[in-house]
Amino acid sequence: MHPLSQHEQETATRPNDQIISYYTLRILIGATGILLPILVVFGKWISNGSPALEFSISDYYDNGAGGDILVGVLFVLGFFLLSYKGPDKLDNRTADIGCVAALGLALFPTTYCNGCWVYYAHFVFALSLFSVFIFFSLVLFRKTNPAKAMTPEKKNRNKVYLVCGIIMIACILAITFSLVVLKQEICEKYSLVYWFESIALVSFGISWITKSETFYLRDK
Repeated sequence: MHPLSQHEQETATRPNDQIISYYTLRILIGATGILLPILVVFGKWISNGSPALEFSISDYYDNGAGGDILVGVLFVLGFFLLSYKGPDKLDNRTADIGCVAALGLALFPTTYCNGCWVYYAHFVFALSLFSVFIFFSLVLFRKTNPAKAMTPEKKNRNKVYLVCGIIMIACILAITFSLVVLKQEICEKYSLVYWFESIALVSFGISWITKSETFYLRDK
């Protein structure tokens, strides 16, 4: 009889009604991050007839269907994070913080007023949410049982988590550099903030889908 993989051991220790949510939620959380940059552009195109990129993803808030999609996806992401139950309490608490941050992004838009407390609250929530994503990728997803040898698949998954976490950090630094150093005309012309946010969200999504061990890198 072959020994159970880490994936199968986790599954075997959880009630059957949680098995679907436990792994499917990881896929859904990852998918929301990957699809968000595409959906807001598509929504604006439907409403305004223009696929032109905004300065940032947050700026789609006042773009008809694009704004509706942005708020809706953030609320869905918040719900998914609130529903997420990881292996440890730290996973759950971190996901709860991510839920609050996602809802804060939806409820405190940058377009409400320029320079008021709502405007700055949006950036606090955005930084908090990406910090949660990075912490999951670099710390929580890469945890291993010291009493067991890592499988080759787990080692490869850890590499994916590490790369995704580094990319998200690099994107945040790039956004900061763009806003502080570069001229606003350059940022607006090339939609730099939008692209860096999109790359960070795709990296976040890949890390969560990888954690689901559903499509690839599953322990044999």
